[in-house]
Amino acid sequence: MSIRIGILGYGNLGKGVEYAIAQNDDLSLKAVFTRRDPSTVKIMTKDVPVYSVNDAAAHASEIDVLILCGGSANDLPVQTPEFAKLFNVVDSFDTHARIPEHFANVDKAAKEAGKVGIISIGWDPGLFSLIRMYGNAVLPDGKDYTFWGKGVSQGHSDAIRRVKGVKNGKQYTIPVESALERVRNGENPELTTREKHTRECFVVPEEGADLAQIEKDIKTMPNYFSDYDTTVHFITEEELIKNHSGIPHGGFVIRTGTTGENNQTKHTVEFSLKLGSNPEFTSSVLCAFARAAYRLNAEGVTGCKTIFDIAPAYLCKQSPDELRSHLL
Repeated sequence: MSIRIGILGYGNLGKGVEYAIAQNDDLSLKAVFTRRDPSTVKIMTKDVPVYSVNDAAAHASEIDVLILCGGSANDLPVQTPEFAKLFNVVDSFDTHARIPEHFANVDKAAKEAGKVGIISIGWDPGLFSLIRMYGNAVLPDGKDYTFWGKGVSQGHSDAIRRVKGVKNGKQYTIPVESALERVRNGENPELTTREKHTRECFVVPEEGADLAQIEKDIKTMPNYFSDYDTTVHFITEEELIKNHSGIPHGGFVIRTGTTGENNQTKHTVEFSLKLGSNPEFTSSVLCAFARAAYRLNAEGVTGCKTIFDIAPAYLCKQSPDELRSHLL
């Protein structure tokens, strides 16, 4: 029997989940739920219905795990605890400061309903979080560093598109190579925000727009660009489509530490990702944890879980015997 998956939200992330389900023969897509008119949403998988999100409750018995593909700012804080009353759920909530609050809300709803809710699944938070935890556990006398990029920041890209005179745009987050090398060399530097990353913006201006003002407005934008060395390139719409239509991303998690009688022995743990598509990779992680949510709930587990709480074997289609034989 395959694990029956529902998708809530059919943007880049929802489409990625559909692709990932197609690569896992123990998962099957049973329904897509949308806030749009269902008749306007065309999906890849044949013979799978698209329903209004308002009809989700009527299909609760048909779905083993619902993967939530909304945004962290406004969607998931409401949707995840609400749908955890009906389904086992997995989300990619990534507002780090609000994770404890989100956990508590989902935990309460899932326990009351006898369901499992797995939150903040992806690569950061997600796989990067797990590597940070392993590094801290193994090298207690050490220091953590996280670098993001080179990759498209969707939130920052949206911010530049809201600047007056901007028709369209993309923003890339780029690690500073000299800072990366200092960390890898075991120097344990204290790095400011500006020293760790730069930001590069590719902007399509509206006709007749004040380019100097656009550049100033971007570079001085608090919480987004003012703390970084930022470069603004003005390009045409055609150039943006040709050269910047993808959503690549990635980054590095590094833990440096010491061992020995006098802490004389240096060690470095490094984990990196280079992603051709941020949402497609995140979707693949979500599907692996949907498998875990189903298995845990089948064992009688309820409540909210994070990536720290789930044994790796729950993520894999292979049996424990197979894992021991081929991967251990």
